[in-house]
Amino acid sequence: MQTGNLFAQALPPSEGERFDTLLRHKGLVIERIVSSSKIESQQYLQAQDEWVVLLQGEAELDIAGKRLPLKAGDYVFIPSATPHTVLRASQGALWLAVHLHETIREKDLTPQSATP
Repeated sequence: MQTGNLFAQALPPSEGERFDTLLRHKGLVIERIVSSSKIESQQYLQAQDEWVVLLQGEAELDIAGKRLPLKAGDYVFIPSATPHTVLRASQGALWLAVHLHETIREKDLTPQSATP
C-alpha cells in the first residue's frame, strides 16, 4: 500500500517546474508537477500518452499549435507524439499528470515460429 498527500510539500521552485513521481507501476507513471510563474517555455514531445489535470492555479498550454487556457479543475488528454508547451503558469500551479506507457510491444503479440 502507498499513501500520501498531493498538497503536502507542494511549494513551487523559484524558477521552472518540479516533477515528483508519486507512482510508477507497469506502464503507468503518475507525477505531481508544481510550477513557478517563471517558466522557460520548453516543448515536450513524448513517446507516451498523457492525461493532465490542473488542481490549483491557472496556466496556458500550446498543444500542437492551439492555445489552451486552463483553470483549476481543467484537464486535457495529450496523445503521444503531440508537441506541447507550457506557455505560462501561475505561481504554485499544481498539476497531476498521468503518463500511459506502452507495456506490450507488438512483437510480443506476434506468434513465434518454432525452430526445428
